[in-house]
Amino acid sequence: MARSTAAAPAAPAERTDDRPGRPASYEQALAELDHLVLQMEQGELPLDRLLDDYRRGAELLAYCRGRLEAVEAQVKLLEEGRLKPWNGA
Repeated sequence: MARSTAAAPAAPAERTDDRPGRPASYEQALAELDHLVLQMEQGELPLDRLLDDYRRGAELLAYCRGRLEAVEAQVKLLEEGRLKPWNGA
């Protein structure tokens, strides 16, 4: 009998849900985070799902904070090191 030279199937990814590992944008991350919070506040999720969603929320929060810090650093550079107050206009 001849041995097959085909490669073994790849191991499944660690994540079992269909959410991407890294959001495409700050806005996408914020929208997903809002959705997770709403689901958790309803209090009807199974414990394992709640824990997974909490972990995902922590990842999204870290991503959003990182993006905000990066933008703030860019603004400081553009303003020659002085961050001017924003009026919101």
